[in-house]
Amino acid sequence: MTKAIYPGSFDPLTNGHMDIINRALKIFDFIIIAISNNKQKTHLLSLEKRMILIKKCINFSSNVKVSIFDGLLVDYAKQCNIKVVLRGLRAISDFEYEFQLANMNRKLCNDIETVFMMTGESSFYVSSKLVKEVASFGSDISSMVPNCVAKELKKIFS
Repeated sequence: MTKAIYPGSFDPLTNGHMDIINRALKIFDFIIIAISNNKQKTHLLSLEKRMILIKKCINFSSNVKVSIFDGLLVDYAKQCNIKVVLRGLRAISDFEYEFQLANMNRKLCNDIETVFMMTGESSFYVSSKLVKEVASFGSDISSMVPNCVAKELKKIFS
């Protein structure tokens, strides 16, 4: 069974994330969506709310698990017996940071490989940060995020 771990803050989950998940399920038998508990970041949505929203969005597949992790990704991946880290790229600007992360992860654990997937053309411009900003002004984000996420953000910013 080929397994991958897809880490991120997912604050909030976007259609770009969903694009990566849906396409990755054609490649990997099982995916863990790992929500990072990064205490250095300020999040709009709680860890629990992010987990609930992601589970609502991926309820179509029993081949996906959603979890929360603390600490280093490589330690969590080893704990889950996963050797593939899945990362999405939107633009060239993402690559430099992702390249550094991938190499640091390999330095920490030589058994871990990172697989990059380009976000589809319909959502390559979407980031969680931009979604939150647009939503905070009351604009329509329904084309950028799953419906349950749009409803939650509308509730928060109304």
